[in-house]
Amino acid sequence: MVPIYTVEKPGFINMIKVLDPRYVLPSRKFFSEVALPKLYNSTRQRVAKELEEVSFYSATTDLWSSRTMQPYMSLTVHFINNDWTLRSICLQTAYFPEDHTGEIIAQGLKDALNSWNLAEDRLICMTTDSGSNMIKALKDNAWPNLQCFGHRLHNAIENGVKDPRIDRAIGLITESLTRWGSRQRMIERFLEQEKAVVRVLGSDKKSRHLVPTWQDLDVLESINRAVKPLLEFTDALSGESYVSVSYIKPVLHLFKTNLLQPEEEDAELTKTIKGKIMRYLDDKYSDPVKDELLDMSSLVDPRFRTTYIDPDKVEPVKKRAVAEMMSLPAPANNSTPQQPGTAVHERPPLLCIMSISFSIRRLTIVAMEATAESQALQ
Repeated sequence: MVPIYTVEKPGFINMIKVLDPRYVLPSRKFFSEVALPKLYNSTRQRVAKELEEVSFYSATTDLWSSRTMQPYMSLTVHFINNDWTLRSICLQTAYFPEDHTGEIIAQGLKDALNSWNLAEDRLICMTTDSGSNMIKALKDNAWPNLQCFGHRLHNAIENGVKDPRIDRAIGLITESLTRWGSRQRMIERFLEQEKAVVRVLGSDKKSRHLVPTWQDLDVLESINRAVKPLLEFTDALSGESYVSVSYIKPVLHLFKTNLLQPEEEDAELTKTIKGKIMRYLDDKYSDPVKDELLDMSSLVDPRFRTTYIDPDKVEPVKKRAVAEMMSLPAPANNSTPQQPGTAVHERPPLLCIMSISFSIRRLTIVAMEATAESQALQ
């Protein structure tokens, strides 16, 4: 994408003339006052019509700043349509100059949902980062809230590497403060190219003091060994083109029993980092309300069911699932059309999670069939 004023640049104008001398390039005013508003209105109408058929939905929101430090708030909704397709639509990226307090964010989110005629009682859950202002905003609105697993994992790793021994060793590592994976990749690349880096730094007396000591290298290797196996889970559990909530319990189990389990060959620092990361995650996922949501998500996912649910909670979770299914009213008669935007069911959480589960199952079957067909052709 390029700015609108591109159409006024001589180079762009000349390029268009070369491509087609007969074409009359519209003005910047035309794009800003006619073309873009028309595109926006038609797109909004199409999206609004699609949302009218949505019974229940989840949402994702985030506050972020542009390169020029302009603050924005984005809101994305996720739902399964009548064709059993998982849909994600970014409804807005709105300029948000107000103070980012919990109260103001809460009102901003309410206004955003109202502008799209999305009823709050149809909201299953809203995913946010772990910022205290975001958590307070969702609490003020009394909306179900689940923090982004990728953000939680980022915070867990940041907590795990808070150690005086680590500060000097990673002092020269270029990183993104919001993407811990960038640090891990830089450490990994540094260890791969260690000899070349040491030779370059040692060749100039002005940079010899930057040559890492053997203690620095031990620290970097300890960090890399502890966090490298976790890297792929950050992006995998932050995707929007597939359901990820039912993965959380299995992944936490994998962390606890395997990836973050101390091994005999681990250095003491590696063991310390692993332990701190796991304790942080255990603490953040100890909330009974969120644990109940994750248990239900696992139960209705045909790949996991009760495998990762605490044995003492299996029966209560099953009973709750049965009770919710029994309480669902019969589908509305086709002869009495339902008003757009009204909920059909009284107990949405289980229904929505079940819909997600069946969608996963359908995708799994399609993938298996495609694999079998591919093998047959070979």
